[in-house]
Amino acid sequence: MLEEYLSKVTDWLSRINYAHLGGEVVVLALATMVALVVHRKLGQFLLESTSGIDRRHLKRITLRSLQRIIFPLSMLLVALVGKGILQHLQMKVLLLKLVVPLMLSLAGIRLAVYVLRKGLQPGPAAKAWETLISTSIWLLVALHLLGWLPDIARALDAFGYTFGSVRISLFTVLQFAVAVGALMVLATWLSKAVEQGLSRSSHISPGIKVGLAKTIKFGLYTLAGLLSLNAVGIDLSALTVFGGALGVGIGFGLQRIASNFISGFILVFDGSIRPGDVISINQKFGWVQELRARYIVVRDRDGVETLIPNENLITTEVINWSYSDKQVRIKLPVQISYDDDPEEAMEILLKASECCERVLKDPPAAARLTGFGDSGIELELRVWIFDPEDGVGNVRSDLNVAIWKGFKAAGITIPYPQRYLHVRAMPEGTVVAS
Repeated sequence: MLEEYLSKVTDWLSRINYAHLGGEVVVLALATMVALVVHRKLGQFLLESTSGIDRRHLKRITLRSLQRIIFPLSMLLVALVGKGILQHLQMKVLLLKLVVPLMLSLAGIRLAVYVLRKGLQPGPAAKAWETLISTSIWLLVALHLLGWLPDIARALDAFGYTFGSVRISLFTVLQFAVAVGALMVLATWLSKAVEQGLSRSSHISPGIKVGLAKTIKFGLYTLAGLLSLNAVGIDLSALTVFGGALGVGIGFGLQRIASNFISGFILVFDGSIRPGDVISINQKFGWVQELRARYIVVRDRDGVETLIPNENLITTEVINWSYSDKQVRIKLPVQISYDDDPEEAMEILLKASECCERVLKDPPAAARLTGFGDSGIELELRVWIFDPEDGVGNVRSDLNVAIWKGFKAAGITIPYPQRYLHVRAMPEGTVVAS
């Protein structure tokens, strides 16, 4: 095989007219330099002009797309001009004829990868790998245009090993990686489309929406993996060995991962916790932002997002403030002096509840005398709110301020803790001040 490749290379080199090749190299060098300068200047201008525009705005996407194809288009333009000049001088332009489809394919691939990334919105990892993905695809296209791809595929396929009835080579691995990448992109796009369609439906509960989206996404990814294996000629019956190894791995070191994954499906389908619910767990209070495969995202009033593993929600006591009814009762205890009228104080408590807009009229607020303490009479104001996701502490604060103002206006005092000290006998020689 090596001798065959060497003969092809020798034959290709014998056809080259080095006098004409020098002119093409000069044109390509000039085209590359011009493209780099244009890309640096114009590309920087486009990046700065789109820095303050929303990421999903059409103008930003258009200008960023143009920024990615400046280099190949600039190089292509200069190469076409140089090609015309060399043809006018009756010189052969074999190299420049290859540059034209190569630069067009590079521009098209970079544009397609960028638009696909913006459409799928897979995250910052895809942005970091965008250049590598575009370059890899372009190299495959370039090898195909040059006619070298079949020879390289045969050379890569020569390095491999046979495991039973399955043969794995370098070409098989690369083919599998390409198939997985393409099918995973397709699966991601389909799952995103299904998720957006479910989110627009008003006849499905939020929990069922998340459950269906998770199930479809998991099924599509599994199907993509199986189709990738089938595409490279691997018998799917060989996965029985892999399944056994996976079972052993779960038994020894992946219990928590598997438990969190399964717990996520349990939470989704039993409807105990849904996006938008207000929950308290382990002294953390907040509302559920997202349900993920391994964890849920809970956002508190400080804007801090806590990632809680799904298993904790199954095995730990969770207070769901909005499980069946979003109405929540708030209790505010307060003491008054024994010298004050408790009935008047209770009327002030009820009037204070009317000062807060978030307090519901139905059920009505209630004031109760709950006991007689050591320092004063114990009262309690009980009110209902319908929006605990907007916070409970701010309602308590508003009501406490209104109670304080009402008590001050009526002359009702909030007693200090009182203790009576009885001295049964004074030590000898103690002088008592008169």
